[in-house]
Amino acid sequence: MAIDYSERIPNNVDLADDRRLHRALESWQPKFLQWWSDLGPDSYQDRDIYLRTAIDVAQEGWANFGYVRMPEYRWGIFLAEQMPDRRIGFGAHKGEPVWQEVPCEHRADLRRLIVVQGDTEPASVEQQRHLCATAPSQYDLRNLFQVNVEEGRHLWAMVYLLHRFFGRDGRDEADAMLERHSGDPDNPRILGAFNEATPDWLSFFLFTYFTDRDGKYQLASLKESAFDPLSRTCEFMLKEEAHHMFVGATGIGRVVQRAVELMKAHDTDDIRPYGGVDLATLQKYLNFHFSVSIDLFGAEVSTNAANYYTQGLKGRFQEGTHDDEHILSDATVTVPDVVDGVITSRERSALSAVNKTLRDDYALDCQKGVDRWNRMAAEVGVELRLPNEGFHRAVGAYGGHRISPAGAVISESEWDAHVDEWLPTDDDQAFVGSLMQQVTAPGQFAGWIAPPANGIHAKPVDYEYIRL
Repeated sequence: MAIDYSERIPNNVDLADDRRLHRALESWQPKFLQWWSDLGPDSYQDRDIYLRTAIDVAQEGWANFGYVRMPEYRWGIFLAEQMPDRRIGFGAHKGEPVWQEVPCEHRADLRRLIVVQGDTEPASVEQQRHLCATAPSQYDLRNLFQVNVEEGRHLWAMVYLLHRFFGRDGRDEADAMLERHSGDPDNPRILGAFNEATPDWLSFFLFTYFTDRDGKYQLASLKESAFDPLSRTCEFMLKEEAHHMFVGATGIGRVVQRAVELMKAHDTDDIRPYGGVDLATLQKYLNFHFSVSIDLFGAEVSTNAANYYTQGLKGRFQEGTHDDEHILSDATVTVPDVVDGVITSRERSALSAVNKTLRDDYALDCQKGVDRWNRMAAEVGVELRLPNEGFHRAVGAYGGHRISPAGAVISESEWDAHVDEWLPTDDDQAFVGSLMQQVTAPGQFAGWIAPPANGIHAKPVDYEYIRL
């Protein structure tokens, strides 16, 4: 299913055959490019960068690598190949043919799901726009730009759905996604984690590991949707999202590797004087990013999530692997509660708790990366840990409660006495910021991070990824 690059907007949805839609998207394109100029990466826009660009949606050979300047990147609209005779896999419509158009009764809910997902894509670009000034290497700088242009393409994917299937309301929503801005006090992004600052590369690596992993699970649950164009859009987005998580997982792994090297060389846990990120500080950053990312899954018990599932709009992660009837009419699950200062549990309908099920899958996936990092940290007797799911939460059963990383419900005074041990302090952030010195010579790396094991697309680590 080849992509038509002869078009001003590359696509595989036969955009040329729908002139009204084509004109509408071409009128939105300059707004996008202006947003990219104003709030995309704040430098290197005029440099040739070794980036991958989607050229097909098949499993093999779907991307091409080559030098391109970011404003000239071929953002476009790509849907995975249509599955013949695909059927709805869950909910009240299970077994019926999937929808190629939006049913009137589900119009508002589908639009909301697309808008919330779409709003995250430009938000992360805005959060990361200043990081190019402090990149630890040319290799990392190139990876940042790859993440950024693909988040821009993901925005295009959601905008296409809004324009194609939701008329004037959809066009207005597409415009609004360029009008909201990360951290704007008057017009912020929809989800809290996408209004947090990403001031340094340690935060960037943890964001791409934890918050982009939330994106993986949200996209995977939308991939199950009965609305086939949304399903196929998310399926292709997941291919690109995998690289973003790779950047985070390997980035933190390289931070841990360098910390271990410095600890061994100087026989101390305190490697700050030697220009490394000490693992105690890394643990605080990990605590923060994990906690704000699991808030993105919403409340454990949610009527909206139950309705989305019943209607066939949003399923569970890898829905087909669940050994049940995929309707959840009678099943129950255990959900957390906080009663009289104690974390307890209660049985609730599995249907009402699909958010919790998705979050549990996510947490297990997060643990795999922590386990990999700990294989290196074990050499110096340190173990990184995910905090308890109730730590530093603003949403759901734990919202409004003070819970330690170990899972103890504590008083406000106890929290105040220990919070600086658990979350990054101003001094921690200032120290990490002091390490952020730009390194751009090919094959050279800042002292706080180890080089990667391999380069990009079989290129050497010291390849000229950006023509400076």
